[in-house]
Amino acid sequence: MNKDTNKVYTVSFITLGCKVNQFETEAMTEILENDGFTVLPPNEVSDIYIINTCAVTKESERKSRQFINKAKRINPDALVVAVGCSVQLNSEKINKETVADIIIGTKHKGNIGKLIKNKLNDVSLNYKIDNFQGRENFEELKISTVHDKTRANIKIQDGCSQFCSYCIIPYVRGPIRSRNHEDIIEEVKRIAENGYKEIVLNGIHISSYGKELKEKYYLIDLIEDINKIEGIERIRLGSIEPNLITEDFMKRYAALNKTCDHFHLSLQSGSDNVLKRMNRRYTREEYKKNVEEIRKFLPDAGITTDIIVGFPGESDEEFNETLEFVKKIRFSRIHVFKYSIREGTKAAEMKPQVDQSVKSQRSKLLIELGESISNEFMKEFIGRELSVLIETKKDNNIYEGYTTNYLKVLLKSDINVKNEIINVHIKGIWNDYLLSE
Repeated sequence: MNKDTNKVYTVSFITLGCKVNQFETEAMTEILENDGFTVLPPNEVSDIYIINTCAVTKESERKSRQFINKAKRINPDALVVAVGCSVQLNSEKINKETVADIIIGTKHKGNIGKLIKNKLNDVSLNYKIDNFQGRENFEELKISTVHDKTRANIKIQDGCSQFCSYCIIPYVRGPIRSRNHEDIIEEVKRIAENGYKEIVLNGIHISSYGKELKEKYYLIDLIEDINKIEGIERIRLGSIEPNLITEDFMKRYAALNKTCDHFHLSLQSGSDNVLKRMNRRYTREEYKKNVEEIRKFLPDAGITTDIIVGFPGESDEEFNETLEFVKKIRFSRIHVFKYSIREGTKAAEMKPQVDQSVKSQRSKLLIELGESISNEFMKEFIGRELSVLIETKKDNNIYEGYTTNYLKVLLKSDINVKNEIINVHIKGIWNDYLLSE
């Protein structure tokens, strides 16, 4: 692809995976727009396609390769760039099995504009995927706006050093490293100036924020500083580990006026034996105490979680322990995943592997239980007033938004209320929505 000096090149992003990937896509979007490229929606015919890949499961890796090749079918003359976790994990496979013209791992995404320009100018690229070392610096990527969104994901941390036995992410994201808190504060101020009312603090393992730094400045210190920023009205946390929750953390968190009473507290299993095989570093009793600590300070808190079914060796008894534990905790929402083998992890070598039909049956049972418990949680708010951030407009002047404790709400309004925080009266439930007026 030879560069036409008079042409404005168009770019489309296809993003798979987590909120961190979504943040990094937004940051790369700003880099390219500042470099003179025009960014189009992912379904447009563009000159350049950038696929931000995921490697959390074999299926997400397969989809990543599929989208890379699909881009070339949409526009055979397009320049195709593959970035992210799947590239970091399997760069040779990406090279062999896809039509990617440029590959970038989970490092050096800030160089994307330079790399694309070099390729357009036929500059020879001798770019290799860097492996992670024992210590790494945080790569600063910045955003000032979020395309077509009303709340902003802010990446505050990268990497993970937990090494859960089923997870490949520490190998593709490297060790924990925290973003400079002054850079985070500046970014949140820019976001606030652009009219965003809610931010979500995200990372690969945000519970470890600040732990590798010399200064004693941790996640709760950062939250307290963000709480002082004018214009931001809500602070929400991404996925956190149970051991983050202490009495001191909750006392300080609940004392702030902008923090959301919603916690995505990863569980993964309600069986102590399975948790041990997963290398999760807590027991179900410790998890239960963490939840009680949250509810002591924030009684209406929504507690969402992830649970894996069919982990290697999971017996019927161990699965039943998970069902019983879910009933005790009363989650507001559960995300259920069937265990998927990831080569290179300890769990991939564990025996026996659970039959796929058993995984499917357990998944069905847990999803049904989760939906029932979620419905019971929602019923507690009928007849009450809740604060809702309106995020999207649907048909017939129906708007959709979220409460502070992360319940979805529908509201009918004849005026545009998008990106407004409104107090509404909850009158009922429809599917997984609260109905309001």
